[in-house]
Amino acid sequence: MTAASSTPRKVLLADIGGTNARFALLADGTVGPIAHMAVAGYGSFREALDKYLGNLPKAGTVRAAILAISGPVHNGRCALTNNPWVIDAADLRSAYGFSAVRLINDFEAVAWSLPHLSRDKLLQVGGRQPAAGAPVAALGPGTGLGVAFNIPHASGHLVFPSEGGHSTMAGTSLREDAVLAYLRHRFGHVSAERVLSGNGLENLHEALAALSRVTLPRRSAAEITRAGIEGNCPTSRAAIGMFCAMLGTVAGNLALTLGARGGVFIGGGILRQMPEYFASSPFRARFEDKGRFGKYLKPIPAYLILDEDAAFVGLRALAEVTGIG
Repeated sequence: MTAASSTPRKVLLADIGGTNARFALLADGTVGPIAHMAVAGYGSFREALDKYLGNLPKAGTVRAAILAISGPVHNGRCALTNNPWVIDAADLRSAYGFSAVRLINDFEAVAWSLPHLSRDKLLQVGGRQPAAGAPVAALGPGTGLGVAFNIPHASGHLVFPSEGGHSTMAGTSLREDAVLAYLRHRFGHVSAERVLSGNGLENLHEALAALSRVTLPRRSAAEITRAGIEGNCPTSRAAIGMFCAMLGTVAGNLALTLGARGGVFIGGGILRQMPEYFASSPFRARFEDKGRFGKYLKPIPAYLILDEDAAFVGLRALAEVTGIG
């Protein structure tokens, strides 16, 4: 065996969100160290990729790429939803000599990871055991609200991305109705993402302050979360409570729509910062609050994904299934 042929073929993996871009190499079935980059520091995806590859030894051994991107992918091209970058598979193949480039939605990657996540990286919130062979759903508030599905199949798994985060948000109380009316005046259409994301938490905080006629400084999602958990700001506390309750409504809707008796998995970065609060929040009660079908939802487990690298677990699984690289 020559030195060249003994060099493992490497696959570029990436998780590209609205705020952060993360890169790693897959070689011999192992995902290497994950590099983090701020999207705001680069004018384009290729600028960020050039920086990453330029820091690698023997970058020329990278022969293929699988990229998870926070936006809809059409014909191998994605204009990110919460990020000005445009990523095109054909352009990347031509520019870098990759033999294959596959673009998928970022929550499609999370959905691929679900059968492979270890139990110690999951926090169960209600329900019982998952139903064997049943569909599972993944959703997660971060910069946006990702939604995807994983359906067990005789030959493995069928994974489907979706843009369910942009479906219309409905209130279940007069208070929520008032918040949504306030946000409709500002945005027109109020999607689930308008309230269930980092910006969404900020929108809830703003709306609740306005409805209570309280003058507060504008706070970031991280500041609202911290103030709400510490209990030193009633409006922040109310915002994270409504956030978790509304997420329960959306998650329960997904479970009913898909028949996701295999479980509903919650990802994204926001709730990983407050797992104890989330577990005791209104989320589970609202998940099951579906009238006659509360009994249907009661045994369905919900899990908070604690593994911040779940997307890379999913990308590795997809690489193995497709034989890319």
